[in-house]
Amino acid sequence: MTRSRRPSLPFLNESNATLQSRPIRKRDPDQPSLPFDPMPARVEPCLALLKPRVPIGPDWLYEAKWDGYRLAIHIEPKGVRVITRGGHDWTHRFPTIAAAAKELGVATAILDGEAVVMDDHGRSDFGALQRSLGGRGGKRASNESILYAFDLLYLDGHDLTGTELAVRRHLLEDLIPEGSGTIRFSEEIDLPGDELLDHACHHGLEGIIAKHRDQPYRSGRTGDWLKIKCVESESFMIVGYEQSAAARGGIGSLLLAGKKGFDWVSVGAVGTGFSASDAEDLKKTLDRLKTNRPAVPLRGKRYVFVQPTLIAEIEFRGWTDDGSLRHASYKGLREVQDNAAVFDMTGFGS
Repeated sequence: MTRSRRPSLPFLNESNATLQSRPIRKRDPDQPSLPFDPMPARVEPCLALLKPRVPIGPDWLYEAKWDGYRLAIHIEPKGVRVITRGGHDWTHRFPTIAAAAKELGVATAILDGEAVVMDDHGRSDFGALQRSLGGRGGKRASNESILYAFDLLYLDGHDLTGTELAVRRHLLEDLIPEGSGTIRFSEEIDLPGDELLDHACHHGLEGIIAKHRDQPYRSGRTGDWLKIKCVESESFMIVGYEQSAAARGGIGSLLLAGKKGFDWVSVGAVGTGFSASDAEDLKKTLDRLKTNRPAVPLRGKRYVFVQPTLIAEIEFRGWTDDGSLRHASYKGLREVQDNAAVFDMTGFGS
């Protein structure tokens, strides 16, 4: 499924001269210790745009879609920082990843990647990652997590964000040791484009990511990166729950909503995917958020409404005609620090 790691070779043009992505500037002799480019405190991440079909052509490369927490690993002379997508310092939550980054042998670098916990079949498991961190709001450090690095934004004094992706990944691959260490290179999937998604789905992956080889690193959802999913998975706000005397933990289902402008729109409920202990923890947390003013106009004798605060990651198989999730399953809560975006219903179904 993945291409084999080849010996490192420089990028060559037709005359066999090594290509440079940018001109090398001479260092100022009066300030010999300054980097060529100041290291940014943070780079807003490039995000993948959801598409229904795999883009085909030589301009695209393909990777597995990892199901975890997006992280930026800042390697600096004074140490390593692990920064979440929302800009929070979580070095203490991912100590094994931070320790592995120190061993990469570079003075300064920024790696872009995804922290995951793998299941017994070699697939990333978001719920297992959440449990390793102690659940939402937990304080536990995850020693089981590994990092799949897929981009390199800064290296030894050089800002690489203006450089094309193919060059950035070439440098990244050289940086990361081969094998099954704590930091791994997210390999390119070397299959014909029309077979990619079927292959990924057959092997139980969440989907694939397609990236334009020649583009620089641009923050936000620019369309340079695309995500194509086997099973849909999005973030929704929990706006209440249905009480159940029969269900262990006292929760029969969670009431969910998407965002539309400044309002919340009901997308139905989810009653599977959480264990009895998950339900007990959820009920304790949700009961502290009870409100008499529901975020969405729902009616139910056993409904308990809560303030729209907790964001859940939900896997589902499509939508009903009335805008509810089909075959929804709960995967876990998103952390505030993860900066997860609640599903936007604007224009949905129009």
